[in-house]
Amino acid sequence: MVYSDQISLNDRATFVLDKLVRHYIDDGVPVGSRTLSKIPALGLSSATIRNVMADLEESGYIHSPHTSSGRIPTAKGYRFFINNLIKADSFDNISYEEMSGRFKRVADPLSILVNATEMLSQITSFAGILSTPDVSSTCIRQIEFIQLSKNRVLAILVTEDGQVQNKVLSTEIEYTSSELIEAANFFNHKYSSKCISVVRRKLLVLMQKDQKQMRREMSTAIKMASKLLEQDTKTSEDVLISGESNLLSISDFTEVNRLKTLFETFRTKKILLDLLQNSLAESGITIFIGEESGIEPLRDCSLISAPYKQDNQIVGVLGVIGPTRMHYEEVINTVDITAQIVSDALSMQVSV
Repeated sequence: MVYSDQISLNDRATFVLDKLVRHYIDDGVPVGSRTLSKIPALGLSSATIRNVMADLEESGYIHSPHTSSGRIPTAKGYRFFINNLIKADSFDNISYEEMSGRFKRVADPLSILVNATEMLSQITSFAGILSTPDVSSTCIRQIEFIQLSKNRVLAILVTEDGQVQNKVLSTEIEYTSSELIEAANFFNHKYSSKCISVVRRKLLVLMQKDQKQMRREMSTAIKMASKLLEQDTKTSEDVLISGESNLLSISDFTEVNRLKTLFETFRTKKILLDLLQNSLAESGITIFIGEESGIEPLRDCSLISAPYKQDNQIVGVLGVIGPTRMHYEEVINTVDITAQIVSDALSMQVSV
C-alpha cells in the first residue's frame, strides 16, 4: 500500500479512531462522543472520548462537518486506519473458485478484461476500472492479408496473447491472392515472435528505402504491415470502466457539480490512465485516498488497485473507485482476488 503513515498514536487514541472510522463507514453519519461511549469495548466516558477526539481533530485525523457536531475521518484518518488497523485477509480458495467461475467460458483476452471490470463493479457496487495492456509490447504471432475487392485488403493480426485485430486497407494497386499470401509468408518468416514496437521501428526504416530495389513480396509486406501496425491500431481502449453509474446512488456524492466533474473524468479517461500507470511499479495493493491521488475530481473518492500479470509479467492494473467511506477490507480482498483471477486467465490463454 502506498502513503505509509509514520505518525504514531497512543493506544487510547488509536482505539477511539478505530471505532469512529468503523462506525462512520457503517452508518455514514458523523460520530459523536456520546455514540462512542455506548460501545462497551471502549470503556471510556463521554468526556474522556470527547477529549481524545479533540486531540485527533487537532492532529488532522478527523474533522467536524459544518452541519453536525459529530466527527468524520479525514484522508489522513483513513490512511492511518488502513495502514495500521484493518486486517485485509489473503483471499481464500472458496472466494477464488466462486469468482473465477465467471471466466470459464470467456474466449479471448479482451473479454477477460471486460468481465473483470464488470465483476468488480457488481461485487462492490462502485466503479470497476482497468488499464489494458500496451499493445506495443505484445509480440506478433502471424499476419494474414485477404483480398476483399480490387483495391481493398483485409489485414489480420494475431498476437502471441491470443488477440486478433482486423483492419481494412486501401491499396493503390491491385494485388492477386497469391501475392498477398507470399507477402504474409515473407512477413511472418521475418517478424513472427517479435514485439509490435520493434517491428514498427524496423518497418519505418524500410519504408524510407527505395522499394523498387526490393523483391515484390517484400515491398508488399512492408506496405501492408506498416498500415496495419500504425500507432492508432488498438483492440480496445486504454482504460475500461464499468458501473460508474453506481456512484449516482451513493449518498456521499450529493453535489451535482462535483458529480459532473467526476463523470467527465470517467469519460475522458486520460487522467485515470495516468493514475493507474503510477501503480504499475507496485507489486501489491495500492490505495489512493481523496487528495492523495492528486486529481481534484477524485477528492471525495478512494481508488484501490492491484496489478495483473500475463506469463508472470505485469501488463496492467485493475481496481475500484468509490467513496472514501467504504468497507476497505472487503474491497481490498475483492480487488486482490480479481487481479489473481485475471492473471491466471490471461496466462492460460497464452499457453493454449
